[in-house]
Amino acid sequence: MRFVKGHGTENDFVIVPDPEGRLDPSAALVARICDRRAGIGGDGILRVVPTKFVPEAEEQAARAEWFMDYRNADGSLAEMCGNGMRVFARYLVDNGLAEPGEFGVATRAGIKRVRLGPVGDVTVDMGLPAVLGESRTTLNGREYRGLVVNVGNPHLACVIDDPVTELELAAQPWYDRSVFPDGVNIELINPVGDHAVSMRVYERGSGETRSCGTGAVATAVAAAWAAGERTGIWKVRVLGGTLKITLDGATSYLSGPAVLVATGEYTDSEPWA
Repeated sequence: MRFVKGHGTENDFVIVPDPEGRLDPSAALVARICDRRAGIGGDGILRVVPTKFVPEAEEQAARAEWFMDYRNADGSLAEMCGNGMRVFARYLVDNGLAEPGEFGVATRAGIKRVRLGPVGDVTVDMGLPAVLGESRTTLNGREYRGLVVNVGNPHLACVIDDPVTELELAAQPWYDRSVFPDGVNIELINPVGDHAVSMRVYERGSGETRSCGTGAVATAVAAAWAAGERTGIWKVRVLGGTLKITLDGATSYLSGPAVLVATGEYTDSEPWA
């Protein structure tokens, strides 16, 4: 199996080309590939497959040639990944599968528009985030309340007093499964300046990651609400760098780097399909 390794603000992915739509990796195989000691290592897998070969996205094929099949590091399916989308788009352009400029990519959360040049940052139209009330989480014996935000996938974004740089996120947080029956990504947030916040994130299916694109959007929404605002441009500082989020009341935009760092071949005793 050929692969490409890439990252967006150190949220890293194994990119798997599947131009004929033949691959259907098991959760166990995805977990082995993403293992940082025994596999390639990554926060997830991005399978690059023509939309026409994906039954669940067949209606999107006329508007988006490629489907981003994102799997978390534990092999579970995810609706959307903002950093993954930027890396996915950079892969398409760098490999001649899409022209620089603006185009659509199909996902389980619908078509997402991306904009990028031959080099530089990638911007994704993430759609209008949905604020669905409040909920709570418990982490290391501390309870935090936050905003429930859907960005194509579920988030609980908590503006907190504890310095996020000093938190330990190794243990899986508790959350209300009646609110999040399919799991949730949890963001812990500190304001650090004018329209600037620091964020740590625990992603469902992956644990703590160095960055999260959809989480950065949810973070900007929660920070804006806490400041009595609904729009604006926010800088979200994550462990792997800084992302820019634009909230304009009609949609949201995620901008940041996307870097391809390696190519190779993976060998495994278990067949892909």
